[in-house]
Amino acid sequence: MKAEEEKTRENSATAREEKERSAATIERLVALWERSVRASHTFLSDAEVQRIKGFIPTALRNFPTLLVVENAEGVPTAFAGVDGRRLEALFVDADERGKGLGTLLLRRCVEELGVDDTTANEQNPAATRFYERFGFEVERRTERDEQGAPYPLLYLKLRR
Repeated sequence: MKAEEEKTRENSATAREEKERSAATIERLVALWERSVRASHTFLSDAEVQRIKGFIPTALRNFPTLLVVENAEGVPTAFAGVDGRRLEALFVDADERGKGLGTLLLRRCVEELGVDDTTANEQNPAATRFYERFGFEVERRTERDEQGAPYPLLYLKLRR
């Protein structure tokens, strides 16, 4: 697998850009996404998680940049999807939360990829606080998410 690798200062995990997105990799990342969402998006019903999950493989294949953090055994523990200057997705495995992996990914996205824009579900205040600690500020709010579902979104912009 071709990828740019970097050892992180926060921990011994490896963050790399995933260029070859095999079916097995996509399957592992979808499972990670689901564990993360079930831990952080408690406002979603099981049926809604399953509905959204159907879109995740395509999203993972289509992110222009996909960063993946793996543990020492090579198991994905977090990922970030970036399109231009926008962070489209950042998910950390439920068992790995609080270990600096989200910070590792967000720092790399901001410093190396120029990310300065993202969204967070209003019902996930921990995500909003996470981005605000990094210097993001809520710029606007919508009543529905970008797929038209009744989940208010907060649009955040990095203030430099």
